[in-house]
Amino acid sequence: MNTTGTIDRPLTHDPQKQAPMKPSTHEPTGSATPDVTTTGATDSRQNRTREMQLIPEALARAHMHDRLHEAQRERRAMSLAAARRMQRRAERASMRARRALALAVMQ
Repeated sequence: MNTTGTIDRPLTHDPQKQAPMKPSTHEPTGSATPDVTTTGATDSRQNRTREMQLIPEALARAHMHDRLHEAQRERRAMSLAAARRMQRRAERASMRARRALALAVMQ
């Protein structure tokens, strides 16, 4: 049985095994639409598939990038809070030392 495929139901889905498209008879010769080659169709399909497959990976990479920046900001905030605590503690110790020195000088 030698049946040819149609546009809606091609004989094969492999673009390289399909017959190349021929220009129609009602189209003027030398028109702006070039002949379609099957290699271009294959490449575009493969690129599209590759891009589609890489979308979740790109989303995961962006998510991890955001999480890393958030953790870095949180570490900086914690470090700043600890530095302020230590500065207040040092100021209190300095004031105690001044008071003790003033008391020692007064007596």
